[in-house]
Amino acid sequence: MTERIFNVLFLCTGNSARSIIGEGILRKDGAGRFNAYSAGSHPKGTINPIALKVLDSYGYPIDGFRSKNWDEFAKPGAPIMDFVFTVCDAAAGETCPTWPGQPMTAHWGIEDPAAVEGSDIDKERAFVQAFKFMRNRISLFLALPLAAIGKLSLAQRLRDIGHLEGATCAAKKT
Repeated sequence: MTERIFNVLFLCTGNSARSIIGEGILRKDGAGRFNAYSAGSHPKGTINPIALKVLDSYGYPIDGFRSKNWDEFAKPGAPIMDFVFTVCDAAAGETCPTWPGQPMTAHWGIEDPAAVEGSDIDKERAFVQAFKFMRNRISLFLALPLAAIGKLSLAQRLRDIGHLEGATCAAKKT
């Protein structure tokens, strides 16, 4: 019997850093079990090069990324999402499109590494930290017994993952 493959969408406003990192990690670590996507409410149109550098340095894919609007995933013919995770507080506070299929949602807010000012080392350190927080959340998500857990329990576990170390203030309040 073939296991079902779940679709996961990571959302941020700019779709240039945190959501891309989430997509890259899940692409590799969830391969064969999950399809990973990312989008933004106001996409920047480019991917932050430090996000790609950090993904690459940890052995994650850096090809095929594109900064895109979240409306692409609400249109007819778009993949039906099973899970939608907001990774920035601004996106979590916006009115999202209506997602076909009524996916499970959670807020996994992480500070924006692209907002860090300072030296190149300071900026890269912020991206590495965001990467580690995201990888930890995704590792716990991948360990969930999706086939054996009820919807209410799953929803609570997804929210709990969003409260892990590195959570933004808004994530801690959910």
